[in-house]
Amino acid sequence: MAVDLSDRVREIAEARGLPESEVFERALERGLEDLWEDLVLGQYLDGDLDREEAVDRVGRTKVERAEREVEVVEGDVDWGLNA
Repeated sequence: MAVDLSDRVREIAEARGLPESEVFERALERGLEDLWEDLVLGQYLDGDLDREEAVDRVGRTKVERAEREVEVVEGDVDWGLNA
């Protein structure tokens, strides 16, 4: 796995004309952003964070998408329980 990771970083760095350290930095930033969004949306959907605070932290589009996804899952569960 470590070899695969090093090879991927090297290939990305070469293709983008970046140093490998910058590829790692961008990957870390992207991963942290995803983890942050998951945390905020989870807190919102669990009722631990109000909607406007969630919107302030991750944006209206992401909050609305999370709400739609919950509605779809709840609809599927209802259908499955009542089919």
